[in-house]
Amino acid sequence: MSQRKNQSLMHEPLRLSLTAPIQNALEKMGLPQVSTSAIYNALVEPPNADMGHLALGCFIFAKELKKSPAVVATDLKQQLGTVNGVSSVEAAGPYLNIKFDASILSQHTVRAALGGEFFARKLVEDSVKIMIEYSQPNTHKELHVGHMRNLCLGDSLVRLSRRSFGEQQVISSTFPGDVGTHVAKCLWYIKNYISSEEFEQRRQDSHRGEWLGRMYSTANLKLEDEANDPVLFEKNKAQLTAILKQLEAHQGEYFDLWKETREWSIELMNKVYDWANVKFDRWYWESEVDADSVKTVKRYLAEGKLQESQGAIGLDFSEQNLGFCMLLKSDGTGLYATKDVELARRKFEDFKIDRSIYVVDMRQALHFKQVFKALEVLGFEQAKDCYHLQYNFVELPDGAMSSRKGNIVPLTDLVEKMKAHVKQEYLNRYVNEWPSDEIETVADVVAQGAIKYGMLRQDTNKKIVFEMGEWLKLDGESGPFIQYSYARINSLIKKQTQNSLGALTSGSAKDMAFDGRLLVHASETKLMQHLMNFNGVVLSAAENYKPALLCTYLYETAKKFNIFYHDCPVLKAETPELIQSRIALTAATGLVLKQGLSLLGIPVPERM
Repeated sequence: MSQRKNQSLMHEPLRLSLTAPIQNALEKMGLPQVSTSAIYNALVEPPNADMGHLALGCFIFAKELKKSPAVVATDLKQQLGTVNGVSSVEAAGPYLNIKFDASILSQHTVRAALGGEFFARKLVEDSVKIMIEYSQPNTHKELHVGHMRNLCLGDSLVRLSRRSFGEQQVISSTFPGDVGTHVAKCLWYIKNYISSEEFEQRRQDSHRGEWLGRMYSTANLKLEDEANDPVLFEKNKAQLTAILKQLEAHQGEYFDLWKETREWSIELMNKVYDWANVKFDRWYWESEVDADSVKTVKRYLAEGKLQESQGAIGLDFSEQNLGFCMLLKSDGTGLYATKDVELARRKFEDFKIDRSIYVVDMRQALHFKQVFKALEVLGFEQAKDCYHLQYNFVELPDGAMSSRKGNIVPLTDLVEKMKAHVKQEYLNRYVNEWPSDEIETVADVVAQGAIKYGMLRQDTNKKIVFEMGEWLKLDGESGPFIQYSYARINSLIKKQTQNSLGALTSGSAKDMAFDGRLLVHASETKLMQHLMNFNGVVLSAAENYKPALLCTYLYETAKKFNIFYHDCPVLKAETPELIQSRIALTAATGLVLKQGLSLLGIPVPERM
């Protein structure tokens, strides 16, 4: 499958500063045609920071020069001579290891972060327009912890893509399932087994959306139990069919019940999205495309673009090992593929998008291969730039979750349990010191950090086992550990400057006085070298659909800060000038953590 890449810019000033001197040196060595972008991309971070801040692999020049990479590295060192801002250049085997002056390194990391420019650098040339569709919950089911992987993954990709490719180039959408058998089962149970008095009480209940989900699970179990009785089985089957016909016809008592209870589910979705700080540019609904999708397929059939097979309508992709993509059953009804073809058509027309990303679990891999191939055959140019970002499942320590079976952890319950745990373990000691609403807010923020980081840190192809205690630890790789590191930084800044770090995000710290030449300790240098790579990691995470890359980077940032803090006294440094320089490095690190976490959708507490 083709995927058009956005053209990356040479956005890192320190790498860029080396391209012209290296290009000139290569020209003297007999290589006049090496582009600055080739040199820029060949500059990498050495495996050991003590070797240098950047390393140039000389393999790409060796073949044309007819010399070994090690000899090229030695010759290149001689031709480079003195480079402004560079403290040392050393040939080490096939690599040229380069170190910058502390003042230059701090200028393009610490100073740039404090002033805000660091977080505003343009990372790509003109970008294509992208839609990211994610979080496709079903109405009449309960949102549970398993849904959070999709939600967190999609939201972080939207945030990363907007930072990398431009705010206006990325559209977020969702496609909830509000029709189908699962809805019919829930309505069937309510009509048959819930009294009018109880239903009236539920109308007034703020947790009525969650209740609907429990009714769906109960309905499933009831129907499975009654399936063993032939009489009851046929009776229930007839009722479910009647319900589905009313929903399709948009009339009848079940349709009225659907309209009301659908709103209860939407309330629950919005409650979760508000908590997670997620917003969609466009909500598409399954009911919205249901009837039109059948009409669209019939039109394509009339135009001769589809095939018939045993009464069914679709496209035969057997030669591509994708089987027959059925778009209409022999009885004239549509399928999921029918709706996805119509949905894609609407996305392309509504927003003129060039690339369409679908965040959906791995079980739908064949489905999307068929849909994308169908779009290509039907003449949609964008089909080659449709991409299914598939992910593995979230399980509990004792196995898989299922709304149908009812063995789930409801998300609203989980959040409350996590908040209670955070208060009990970390915040109750502040009951008489902090306002109660701040304790509540911090508990909520830490719960978000635990859930979102836990859902994002794993590669998408790996299963996630949800263990609340592990995810809430303040040591080890967790969201709360990184949040706690930020809170410690904020506390340091407040002690020194009497200002919260939050004020620094606006660039108000751009005039903070510090002497970057003093930041020469190995732990300071390694931290600055690591900060230098932030934007590159953000871009890579966006381009490769891997928020896990940023998770790892932020965890390493927090660890490197802790090493620096241990090795280099900040408030008790030898001189006022050194205190101020280390405070500046501390503040810059805090801003990187805060900005990085925000790109994962994770808020930060000002104290913890």
